[in-house]
Amino acid sequence: MEKVQNVSQSMEVLELRTYRDLQYVRSMETLMRSLDARLRAADGSLSAKSFQELKGRMTELLPLSSVLEQYKADMRTIVRLREEVRNLSGSLAAIQEEMGAYGYEDLQQRVMALEARLHACAQKLGCGKLTGVSNPITVRAMGSRFGSWMTDTMAPSADSRVWYMDGYYKGRRVLEFHTLGDFIKGQNFIQHLLPQPWAGTGHVVYNGSLFYNKYQSNVVVKYHFRSRSVLVQRSLPGAGYNNTFPYSWGGFSDMDFMVDESGLWAVYTTNQNAGNIVVSRLDPHTLEVVRSWDTGYPKRSAGEAFMICGVLYVTNSHLAGAKVYFAYFTNTSSYEYTDVPFHNQYSHISMLDYNPRERALYTWNNGHQVLYNVTLFHVISTAGGP
Repeated sequence: MEKVQNVSQSMEVLELRTYRDLQYVRSMETLMRSLDARLRAADGSLSAKSFQELKGRMTELLPLSSVLEQYKADMRTIVRLREEVRNLSGSLAAIQEEMGAYGYEDLQQRVMALEARLHACAQKLGCGKLTGVSNPITVRAMGSRFGSWMTDTMAPSADSRVWYMDGYYKGRRVLEFHTLGDFIKGQNFIQHLLPQPWAGTGHVVYNGSLFYNKYQSNVVVKYHFRSRSVLVQRSLPGAGYNNTFPYSWGGFSDMDFMVDESGLWAVYTTNQNAGNIVVSRLDPHTLEVVRSWDTGYPKRSAGEAFMICGVLYVTNSHLAGAKVYFAYFTNTSSYEYTDVPFHNQYSHISMLDYNPRERALYTWNNGHQVLYNVTLFHVISTAGGP
């Protein structure tokens, strides 16, 4: 039942994001039709130069017609998938109440098939190559120079809780604000006291749990907020810790946890990889490594990093003048150097993480909690590997 609920939550997030993209494409379709009408109305009254300019703009916009039709089809697919989730949830409940474990294997296959369809749909609608980062949006100035803040990447859209963790080592206090508005005002929050202190700022909240690096170790801890307990903890094999392989700014940032459209990731370095960034997909239930990639990029030369659609993006500095400089594609085990401008407004980034639910970057910048929107190019598929 938990797996079905997760699929349902993912569906809601996907539908919200797809609707936003659909509105943008529709506005482009309106522009295209307007240009087409002007061309038809003008007929022979336009100069050759003006006609060619309009025709050129029309040519650029023509592909949007097929894109719009694809979005409409994908929206219909989402509706069908949502109905299938409802039916599946009902079937599970009926079997649990009336027939115990009878038919479980068949039902499990249906859940797996549904997840595969959802994953394919999510990649088609939400994934792409990073082409732009917006100007920063300062949400609040709170706390010390270093820290992290985040929302749950798997929560339904109605859940806007914010988690706040000040400092980069030996901290145990996590503040949970009921909404983003409460976070901005500094009100309506509860406190969680972690049983084990954290190291670094690379924490992430995923499906109701906090994933973080235990201080002075290479242990990953999964702390469940509702039960206020550690569900599982596991050593990340060979991972450096205690400022052995941090980002360029230091701060015990040896291990960085991330969530994108593909799931949970760990970014770190081992002696075996000679200080180069390693990307590993983690099983969120057991914290076991599913698969790893050696990016070849030295971690101490990286300012910060984040994952989008199975691609690791690395900034070349944590200071002013930073840009997204390097991209590693896990689906092809290949990389490229990039040049995506990134406005580092407060000159010292100590946390940078992508939230796939909101398609935004969360940043802790010199005591300021900052958001950036991202622009993705959807034609090229860059989804994560198996």
